[in-house]
Amino acid sequence: MFILAKKTPTEYSSEDSLNELWATHEKALGSLKELIRGVDEGSVRLDELVKPRKSLLDLKAEIARRVLESCLLCERRCGVDRSRGQLGFCRCGDVIHLSTYFEHMGEEPELVPSGTIFTCGCTMRCLHCQNWTISQWVEKGSPTQPKTLAAVVEELRENGCRNVNLVGGDPTSWLPQWLETFRFVEKNVPVVWNSNSYYSVETAELLKGFADVYLLDFKYGPGDCSRRLSSAPGYWDAAIRNHLEASKWGELIIRILLLPGHVECCFKPIVEWIAENLGLEVRVNIMFQYRPEWRAYEAPELARCLNSEERMEAVQYARKIGLKNFIT
Repeated sequence: MFILAKKTPTEYSSEDSLNELWATHEKALGSLKELIRGVDEGSVRLDELVKPRKSLLDLKAEIARRVLESCLLCERRCGVDRSRGQLGFCRCGDVIHLSTYFEHMGEEPELVPSGTIFTCGCTMRCLHCQNWTISQWVEKGSPTQPKTLAAVVEELRENGCRNVNLVGGDPTSWLPQWLETFRFVEKNVPVVWNSNSYYSVETAELLKGFADVYLLDFKYGPGDCSRRLSSAPGYWDAAIRNHLEASKWGELIIRILLLPGHVECCFKPIVEWIAENLGLEVRVNIMFQYRPEWRAYEAPELARCLNSEERMEAVQYARKIGLKNFIT
């Protein structure tokens, strides 16, 4: 998708206001849709398109840079000026911190081998985080510039990866840096946006025409669990909004990490919503690998692993409501 965005011409000026840039972005997305349609139908050959002076991907990177001056990339909308070194809830600055990258064989079968790139920081603070040393900055990572990251992306592709998988922590805070990175990537590689789903409307707009596969967590139901366990108020509303948008713009794979004691309050409302709003064919991964990590013991129900009754109930309920394309 980012290759198509590079081929989509647009016109804007560095003097344009942010509102003007967003308006230009909306028009350019319309042009991108026409280009996608032409490529799919065979009436347009991508390799024959001339590289425009300014592209949709360039525009996305410009908007994202402006957003960093009053950051609203996640649902918290902290409003800090990250371009001047201020840090919000995620504690991410203006230079991406790379933890590690490798050819991952443990993702969903349709993704492997997946070129997984882990970056530090996260927009949530899950008491039970499985990658807490990365998400909570116990591990600081290596500050890495976009051109270096672009070389990492191309290396993973050359080594046979089917995609590049942007994860953390969570990639949301680093979207401006990722957009800038892919301006330097020449190899055609699908982008997997591997996120907790707690991102803003603006981030969802910037992902359109960039992400090919939305690999989205659906962590909590509509109650208070997200605030209590992850310091993430309003998670349900953000998650349903972002899953709906993702289904319109890319391939969607949904991950549900089943938590002990959360079948009724979280799992069942989630799969009911999926069936009603995304259809019975959507790809869902019901994940049973929960284990108590980091501060999980602060929530009594999270101090243990799942039991066989919870796993069985989840599978039976997914079948009962008719989900046809789920795995465990």
